[in-house]
Amino acid sequence: MKKKIVVIGSGFGGLAAAIRLAAKGHQVELFEKRDKLGGRAYVYDINGFKFDSGPTVITVPFLFDELFEVAGRRREDYITFVPCDPFYRIFNHEGRYFDYNDDEQFILSQIEKWNPADREGYQRFMGTTKAIFQKGFVELADKPFLSFWDMAKVTPDLIKLQSYLSVYKYTSQYIQDEFLRRCFSFHPLLIGGNPFDSPSIYAMIHYLEREWGIHYALGGTGAIVKAMGQLFTELGGQIHLNAEVSEILIDDRRRVKGIRLADGSLYSADAVVCNGDVAYTYLNLIPAQYRRTYTDSRVKRMKYSMSLFVIYFGTKRRYLDQNLAHHNIILSQRYKELLDDIFKKKVLPDDFSLYLHMPTISDPSIAPEGCEAFYVLSPVPHLQGNVDWTKAAEPYKDAILGFLEENYLPDLRQNIIAEHYIDPLHFKNTLNSYLGSAFSVQPTLTQSAWFRPHNRSEEFDNLYFVGAGTHPGAGLPGVLSSAKIAENLLTNGTNGR
Repeated sequence: MKKKIVVIGSGFGGLAAAIRLAAKGHQVELFEKRDKLGGRAYVYDINGFKFDSGPTVITVPFLFDELFEVAGRRREDYITFVPCDPFYRIFNHEGRYFDYNDDEQFILSQIEKWNPADREGYQRFMGTTKAIFQKGFVELADKPFLSFWDMAKVTPDLIKLQSYLSVYKYTSQYIQDEFLRRCFSFHPLLIGGNPFDSPSIYAMIHYLEREWGIHYALGGTGAIVKAMGQLFTELGGQIHLNAEVSEILIDDRRRVKGIRLADGSLYSADAVVCNGDVAYTYLNLIPAQYRRTYTDSRVKRMKYSMSLFVIYFGTKRRYLDQNLAHHNIILSQRYKELLDDIFKKKVLPDDFSLYLHMPTISDPSIAPEGCEAFYVLSPVPHLQGNVDWTKAAEPYKDAILGFLEENYLPDLRQNIIAEHYIDPLHFKNTLNSYLGSAFSVQPTLTQSAWFRPHNRSEEFDNLYFVGAGTHPGAGLPGVLSSAKIAENLLTNGTNGR
């Protein structure tokens, strides 16, 4: 039976769910608070530069191919992906770097420069992560965990794969060199996790990258958002911009019946798919009297990911001679201590580890001729800490730009001609993210799979969640998989298998 479906939010999860449902013939309307599609993948156009606000690491491109195939289209007719090589250039605090890609012999040659004894350990590490990848991604990523029995069935396999170990501890069984341990354990940070708390199931991210590579979409991540929006409208979907949802409406049978916008407009629906932050949704869009499972106290007890401080800047000169790659990770001398400051103590450290994105290496078209586009990202505590970002933001921004100028980008500040930054207050106030968390529910062992908020709400059987806060989690593969789960649950009542 064809249904009238409302999708809240136009991040990758919301757009993917909207496309899948429209392709099945449902009447789908998508509501976006901001003036453009994208959610966290919003694009800033400043002085001729296009800045992707994130995400920028494109993995598992076949999930995009699959999405367009569902609609009877070819992804190649809408988006061009180009591979990145190296995947990342990872710098230590002294400026020495480690590159890796999908060529095992190249990776082994890089390991040789740091600790030859770790060559064999790395090969064993990759052998074990293949099994984790097979279980965690191939078998479970697009399967809903709606009952505890779903979790119980896979628990023996997860124990066998040592999922009770953290990613860092798991990696350390095979790798001796401390810097290399960091290179092979940082991946949970890409989805809002602490490598010292995230279960070893997330070590599969490294294998996943080896399996399918890391890509860049010509025109930036915003080009993917634009293509998905175009595809959705081609399928008959309707988009409402500048349309903030203020309430999800519940009827007297405890079923979702539609939404109310901030301007008072009402829209009825047979089902609602929410790509909004899960915690924000329960705390702000659904009155407390309707919530039996996700009470205010339960929502507030969950652990949430760190936030981010991101500076987008464009320069009037190129920096192709500075030994940088498309994706650069600059690690502080401190690792666990820095992460403890951010995740546990929730204080703003004086030092920082950075992700420096330099997309004009792959695509000069997103900046004016002769110019370079960057964004630099620093993990910071979410708003449960006592950092006053109205006072801390400018000094923190200046400290990061000063560090980059001194170590990586000579004369940076005198060459900047476009600049913008976002901080935890942006995540809270603009993106409606609880505590200003950048990735919603933190991926810990007790907040993964069945323990995460479910793709079909535990409160209402016609409310569905997609995006970072539900199963399987943050990152493009996770949110695209969540859309597949939601569509199958909504259409078939199961995972479709």
